[in-house]
Amino acid sequence: MEAITGYATVALLVSVVLVGVWLLVTVVRYVRADRGTRVSMRQAVRVRWGWVRLARMAKLTVTDKTPSLLAQITAQKDGAAPAPRVLTPKIKVKPDQYGVIVRARTLPQVGLEEYQKSARFLADAWRCTRVSVLPDGPGKVVIRGVRSDPLTTPTEHRPTGHPPTDLTRWELGVDEYAARVSVSLANVPGVTVAGVPGAGKTSGVNRFVCDFAPSPAVQIATADGKVSRASEGDYADLVKRMFAFCGDDLDEANALFKRLVELRKRRSATIRDVLGVKNMWHVGPSPQWPLTVLIIDEAHTFFREYKGSDATTKRLAALTAENARLVEDLVKKGRSVGILVILISQKTTGDAIPTFIRDVCPIGLSFAQKTVEAAVAALGEDIRNWPDASPVTLQDPAYVGVAVMAMQGRPGYTRIRTPYVSDTDAARVAEETSHLTADPDLLLDALLRTTGRTATLLPSPSLTK
Repeated sequence: MEAITGYATVALLVSVVLVGVWLLVTVVRYVRADRGTRVSMRQAVRVRWGWVRLARMAKLTVTDKTPSLLAQITAQKDGAAPAPRVLTPKIKVKPDQYGVIVRARTLPQVGLEEYQKSARFLADAWRCTRVSVLPDGPGKVVIRGVRSDPLTTPTEHRPTGHPPTDLTRWELGVDEYAARVSVSLANVPGVTVAGVPGAGKTSGVNRFVCDFAPSPAVQIATADGKVSRASEGDYADLVKRMFAFCGDDLDEANALFKRLVELRKRRSATIRDVLGVKNMWHVGPSPQWPLTVLIIDEAHTFFREYKGSDATTKRLAALTAENARLVEDLVKKGRSVGILVILISQKTTGDAIPTFIRDVCPIGLSFAQKTVEAAVAALGEDIRNWPDASPVTLQDPAYVGVAVMAMQGRPGYTRIRTPYVSDTDAARVAEETSHLTADPDLLLDALLRTTGRTATLLPSPSLTK
């Protein structure tokens, strides 16, 4: 008995110490957390404590009439039958700045569909703005409850200056449930970005440049239709990390597009001999064969149709028609050799971006739009069936920086809060990574020399910034 008493005392002491450590860690986490996370931590406690009762009221429990093994062993032969058991799904709750993430188990007759039907009841009980339920593997669901709306909460992104671990993934921001949203760039020939002025288009692309700039396996060229020189526009701080830049001059833009088409042809002619594959994405971008990104901002500047019989108008009309043909070549044939085109315009209607270019781009984002027709041009006809997600509803100033896109694997459309990147951070990243800027034509020449191959097509003359 003395030994048992001694063991009990030690066990009690150990239990007290463990509980004390747990309480100390919890208090430290609470004190160090921001205001929103503190509220969510208190919310998480209420969710845990009230789950059993709430699950019964929301009909997320199952009555099991089969007695447990212990009840069967202890049951008396002539006694009353054991009472049925009410099974409640087990949950794990994690708080964050916006609300709580609840991971729950499923039960027979309580699966994903039953959780989704109860989402609005859970939102009311947990005092959340909205609740979503998604599958989380076999027999599991993840319930996301947001207390504050992530779409109306401005966020900032401070680039780390480190190369991205995955060059195929573009981090866009967070969705309406504060879940991170990214898209795959592998085998993507083009991206369209639409939205009214000041809605956040250029800021979203700035993050792309700042995140990928530290990688020597990415090279960027830009044609900005808003300005005549880089110093006048949104890319003034980033131009140091671009191997080519031109403004709204149609002749310069035409020369840049021709230069990239020639690069595309040279890569297509040599990719098998140099990389040993037909598709660059099978081996991924490298400093010798970088992902080459062409950003065309205010794209309608370079594609608009000029009508008139005078010589100047005819020349401009011929230039814009050739620009459309050249960019079409890059979008339709550049995917497998590592060329990506990002087209930005206020509206992506056929008069701004020719449909034979726009409709080939598999990724389309739209910030705020004024008309349903502009939303349809940017996102497709199906957006009419999802009026709550339409970019037409994003005209409030609180939604500056919020975009809409169709996500693979998700029904309908997803609204995304893209973060703001300050000019100071953009300038810092461009300055620190400017030494990584290289002409893809020259890189290809060097690669061909090291492999003992000869270029079948000469590179076009370089453009000055």
